[in-house]
Amino acid sequence: MSETATELPVVVIGAGPAGLAAASHLRERGLDFLVLEAGPHAGTATREWSHVRLFSTWGEVVDPAAEKLLAPTGWVTPDPATYPTGGDWAAFYLQPLADALGDRVHYGARVTGVSRAGRDRIVDADRDAQPFVVHTETGDGREERLFARAVIDASGTWSTPSPAGASGLTALGEKAAADRITYRVPDLTDPAVRARYVGRRTAVIGSGASAFTALAYLADLAKTGDGAGTHATWILRRGISGSTFGGGEADQLPARGALGLAAKAAVDGGYADAVTGFRTDAFERDHDGRLILIGEDGRRLDAVDEVIVLTGFRPDLTFLDELRLGLDERLQAPFALAPLIDPNQHSCGTVYPHGQAELSHPEKDLYLVGMKSYGRAPTFLALTGYEQVRSIAAHIAGDHEAAERVELTLPETGVCGGAGLFNQPETAEPSDGGCCAAPATLTIGAPAAVSSGGC
Repeated sequence: MSETATELPVVVIGAGPAGLAAASHLRERGLDFLVLEAGPHAGTATREWSHVRLFSTWGEVVDPAAEKLLAPTGWVTPDPATYPTGGDWAAFYLQPLADALGDRVHYGARVTGVSRAGRDRIVDADRDAQPFVVHTETGDGREERLFARAVIDASGTWSTPSPAGASGLTALGEKAAADRITYRVPDLTDPAVRARYVGRRTAVIGSGASAFTALAYLADLAKTGDGAGTHATWILRRGISGSTFGGGEADQLPARGALGLAAKAAVDGGYADAVTGFRTDAFERDHDGRLILIGEDGRRLDAVDEVIVLTGFRPDLTFLDELRLGLDERLQAPFALAPLIDPNQHSCGTVYPHGQAELSHPEKDLYLVGMKSYGRAPTFLALTGYEQVRSIAAHIAGDHEAAERVELTLPETGVCGGAGLFNQPETAEPSDGGCCAAPATLTIGAPAAVSSGGC
């Protein structure tokens, strides 16, 4: 890249946890940067699940460089042993951090396209020497353009939930049924949202932590004074096995174990019925407007009033279409990273630590970080994004030794992002081994530091 281009800022897309951590590390390195956030606040996506509690404690969701930046502002570190909600994380950490970064964070700036200046994805000539050109659209519809020496895409996957259709496409009739479908865990403390579910039958599609959360929320709703008739139909694409509800009391992440037990209690208590081996193919309406789910095998389920689809998320790659991405064809994660995070092989604590080398693309100085770096894989570690951006910032600054020396320090259980249904669970003694076991410190490049095999 030309000397002029290297004087340009690094553009960070997204003012969420990974994006603001990237900005903090860039600032610590003395590099100029701009953070472009589509929403009106820091952590816009995080605020949308403000009612949901994390598995991770405060001590595991604060970036070290960010903490140093916040210290002179009078910021008070939350109790590291307690568990924040999404709302807590946004209000007490992300927004103060964005405020500390000042006018380098731009709100209402939605990125609509990224390319090389004067070079579409076809052109090879002098490509790496050209700066990136980033197109944005403001809230009032104005289009703007800026240039960057590097781009760090930390826009996440929240805006692109996966559909109900088992093929990965929307099921037939799914779009037409949008008035009765949500793709998020509902906030049942909101009176308007609560009214949609209380006393009604709801289908919950999914088998992960978000589905557990929804089942437990609906069971609690059914137990309230006016909750009679509230019932869930839990739809799983596979069968129920010993691992369906997680590790329970033996789970090395106590909060996740408690959540799995709460979902199991919902089923055992009769507040939810499980339908297994059901791969949704279509939605139909009955004469009352309720939804009938139809499986690929022709099975038709009893009509429900609402459907909660929690089948994961996927990255939005549309605004990167003029760049040369190197993505795994299955996970939509960087080629070098994909084998390390394959959910068929890995759980939260067995993912090998990684940095800029694994996150690189054929397009030089472009990085996808945070949840977006994992593509469709659901095993993201809360601290992993911070280590990713630390390594990338070091590399951009020319400190290649620090960039390659990626170290990830975790509690013995590993640190999963995601929703918990608890307040302050008792600390559980870790069991020996298990899929979420992880050494205290993992270092890239150390011989045989971690097995790359499955659990």
